[in-house]
Amino acid sequence: MSKQDSSTLRLVFPQWQGGDNPPYYLGARLLAWLAPPAKGPVEEVPVDVPTDTPLPLENDMCGRSVLVKQIHNAQHIIERHNPASIAVLGGDCLVSLVPFAWLAEKYGEKLGILWIDTHPDVQTPAQYKNAHAHVLGALMGYGDQDLTSAVKKPIAAKNIMIAGIHDPLPYEAEFIAEHGIHTCSPQQVRDGAQPVMQWLNQSGIDVLAIHLDLDVLDPHNFRSILFAKPGRGKHDFGDVAEGKLNIPDVLKLVKEVMTEKQVVGMTIAEHLPWDALNLQEMMKQIPLLG
Repeated sequence: MSKQDSSTLRLVFPQWQGGDNPPYYLGARLLAWLAPPAKGPVEEVPVDVPTDTPLPLENDMCGRSVLVKQIHNAQHIIERHNPASIAVLGGDCLVSLVPFAWLAEKYGEKLGILWIDTHPDVQTPAQYKNAHAHVLGALMGYGDQDLTSAVKKPIAAKNIMIAGIHDPLPYEAEFIAEHGIHTCSPQQVRDGAQPVMQWLNQSGIDVLAIHLDLDVLDPHNFRSILFAKPGRGKHDFGDVAEGKLNIPDVLKLVKEVMTEKQVVGMTIAEHLPWDALNLQEMMKQIPLLG
């Protein structure tokens, strides 16, 4: 099932509230339009269209109540289809929470997660108010209860590899070290991703869920991500790590792991199509269109 078939559920999930960033909504819809035709069922998780109303901060989490509602809706959709594999088009990184939790329940300790991301996403509301930075920690069973309650079978650290990560924040580095999570730097990915391949061969997993945060890409070369926002200042994003890989690097990595393990989960997240967004806003003010 590394190739999609009739048992693959394609889940379009235009969630933007996890990152408190409305352009993720358009990003998910464009991914759905760009993706090859689906051979199996396609479902969309209901997500409110962004408005000018700010998300409320609820118990240290931005948009908590709406995120909980979306979690439940995603669960119901997946349970109804009972798929053998799931492809997710997001949306912010939190879109992987429910699908990967469901796959973990289905495949148990035979499931591994390859998290292709510049950031580990293991924070909690104590460090950061936006839940898209909490998702991998929640999948392990750590963090806010409204997220961890969606994970019936937490994923062991030994079954997780983060590829493309560099310069984690102090809390993130401590969490990774404390739990012994495997990592692979951008340079190691370019050099053949030996830490990833070694992990695949020694971990005892049979099937794989891959999370691809487009932020892992170099913003100088791929422009539809957060860090490529037009007119951004050097320090606009809190001086967190920015992507260093390119599309060929990611494709090579994914193709290599596919030779070793069956892929049953695939997420693409954090698509921010700035040019399309600005063009959309411009057309609202064009005669006979807006």
